[in-house]
Amino acid sequence: MIRRLSELKPGQTGIIKEFINNAPHLELMEMGCLPGETILLEQIAPLGDPISVSIAGYHLSLRMKEAELIIVELNN
Repeated sequence: MIRRLSELKPGQTGIIKEFINNAPHLELMEMGCLPGETILLEQIAPLGDPISVSIAGYHLSLRMKEAELIIVELNN
């Protein structure tokens, strides 16, 4: 099932497939968000922004507007 990272619930994992917008994808890739990497949504802040993810062995906080640009294929 294909979803935006922003649509996942805490505890769900997926494999990054692509980015929606080309402009910010280089910044996301520098942070380790590479196509083919498994990403785990760990937490969503109480007000819904930012989110905490685990990718490539480390933790990363992303703004919801960044998470909306990442397309993932769900594992579970």
